[in-house]
Amino acid sequence: MGTEWQLAECCRSGRGYYIRTRAVDHCIQDFLLKTQSHPRTQILSLGAGFDSLYFRLKDIGLLHHTVVYEVDFPSVACQKATLIKRMKELSALVGDTGGEELGVITFSGEDYKLLGVDLSELSELERALEEAELDNGIPTLFIAEVVLTYMENSRSDALIQWAAEHFSQACFLLYEQMHPEDPFGRVMQQHFSQLNSVLHSLTQYPDCEAQQRRFFEKGWTECSVMDMNEFFTCCTPEDEQQRVQALEPFDEYEEWHLKCSHYFVLTASKGMEPSWTPLLSNMTVPHRDETVRMAGSITAAVCAMHSEISGLRRYGHHSVLIKPNVILTTGGFGEEDGQHCRMRNFHVLIKHAGYWKAGCVKKENPDKRWAERLYHTVSCLSNSLALVVGGRTSPSSAGLGMLWLKFPETCNASDPDDITVELVSLQPAAEPAALRWRHSTTEVIFKGEKYLFLYGGRSAMEPVLGDWYFLHAQELSCTVIPVDGPVPESRHSHSACSWKGGVLIAGGLGTAEQPLGSVFFLRELECGFQWQTVETHPPLIPRYSHTAHVHDGKLLLVGGVWFHSSSVPGITVIDLMTGLCLNYTINVEHLEWPLMLHNHSSVFLPNEKELLLIGGGGNCFSFGTHLNPKPVSLSLSNILTSH
Repeated sequence: MGTEWQLAECCRSGRGYYIRTRAVDHCIQDFLLKTQSHPRTQILSLGAGFDSLYFRLKDIGLLHHTVVYEVDFPSVACQKATLIKRMKELSALVGDTGGEELGVITFSGEDYKLLGVDLSELSELERALEEAELDNGIPTLFIAEVVLTYMENSRSDALIQWAAEHFSQACFLLYEQMHPEDPFGRVMQQHFSQLNSVLHSLTQYPDCEAQQRRFFEKGWTECSVMDMNEFFTCCTPEDEQQRVQALEPFDEYEEWHLKCSHYFVLTASKGMEPSWTPLLSNMTVPHRDETVRMAGSITAAVCAMHSEISGLRRYGHHSVLIKPNVILTTGGFGEEDGQHCRMRNFHVLIKHAGYWKAGCVKKENPDKRWAERLYHTVSCLSNSLALVVGGRTSPSSAGLGMLWLKFPETCNASDPDDITVELVSLQPAAEPAALRWRHSTTEVIFKGEKYLFLYGGRSAMEPVLGDWYFLHAQELSCTVIPVDGPVPESRHSHSACSWKGGVLIAGGLGTAEQPLGSVFFLRELECGFQWQTVETHPPLIPRYSHTAHVHDGKLLLVGGVWFHSSSVPGITVIDLMTGLCLNYTINVEHLEWPLMLHNHSSVFLPNEKELLLIGGGGNCFSFGTHLNPKPVSLSLSNILTSH
């Protein structure tokens, strides 16, 4: 178990470091290319730390007429200088002069200067750069990777303005965090607070627009900015995207995209001919920056509970209504016995007299084939029988098959301790179809017979699937039923709901790991089924990792992940008769924790028009594990009545 989770952690962190390096290298190499006709250029890396930028550029022969200056605290610069001197390969690249360090210059080569000085003391920085013979009359690129945000805003603003005023041909490259107030942003801030590293910039400059205004106000004439999802999509060649996506087993899409939406890359310039715009000139697809319109808000409240249990702190699980007011939650990754692990136990929520009770379900005949799975589905076929389909242990393992869950037809529906579940192994002929995860399994009716429509998902071999199967509900055999109409794009992490004997498929993550905004209805006909496109207006914002429900001709999409970093998905209501699509924010002022609405489950109680959100969250490679601690209730009566 530990090895598998470490593998996932390694993959996530690898992507996180990759996109930062890719963005910085893209802009630096563009600067070197655009200024190659100049006899001399400079790069000044602010707060360079132990970055290997100079050595990478030197090794690939890009520093023909460029001097690289690196600045950091004296203690850091001295340590780095010692490391360079100890390593023959690095010393050879620099061409060590062999002399002792002199003043603030801790290491000096022909085209490399390492300076020990506090960036926040601008007068000291000026003197140090003058001593190192920085030339303010030639093209100069300033680089600040997650550096300025640790300085007081007045000091970092002064540094940005000084660079614009004192250099006639200047370019600036900034990489930093943003969006501190949404759920992921709050988790991000908590992480840095625990490290005693306050992110000062976020208060005054919380988003791309504020950062862009900042640079214009400080004297820069050109400025472009985008988050890292946009950079990967718009500025990274398609073949390079495919290479990265195929490198390692990977299944942490939500954390990857959320982290990318909370970091930006900014480039600014002044006095450059032609203008330096590396984020615009190399775009492979058009840059989109649309504001999401909201029709209103829905208030979230902690569920009124008589008893609580830590086992509901999880993600990648599945929750299903097995009897009126009885919700069974299985699988996922979360907290059990004080530890983070794949969840072994089943848990139940029972509503009685207006309150919810939580408990751990007794498992009869425990089956090793349960395998503590994530991203599976559970379909109730009767009031005593449910079918588990698919799921995974680790992304590099084959998908898991099918399993029956049997529970008594009659039991005390007010006491969680009275609920028992029997696990029954089965290996039907249709088992190979179930070897997938992040799929959907939805009940459909054809010629009066009940089937489960198994659609999409992914497997260890295929990062996205677009096939489907009809499983006869009693025999669990694959039945061939004709289907025509426009075939939906392959997808996983989508939603699927039963409606009018067919299935509504919405959103999902498609090929090239791009969220989808399409909605399809698989409609029952006399001789089979037909795919029909559901047109929405305004168009549905592409998303994935959401949940969905149908009520009174309306499709409700709950949470998820989208690429609009200015807001997070709340509740979207689609009128299936008119196509009208309205977005609602979720008001979380009564919650004491950030509500992460991805990898969650939700159960809709139609009589009360109440939506119950269970679990959700994830394990971010940079900021640790965040799990929603308690179930949350949303009353939808107002929006379902007024919609």
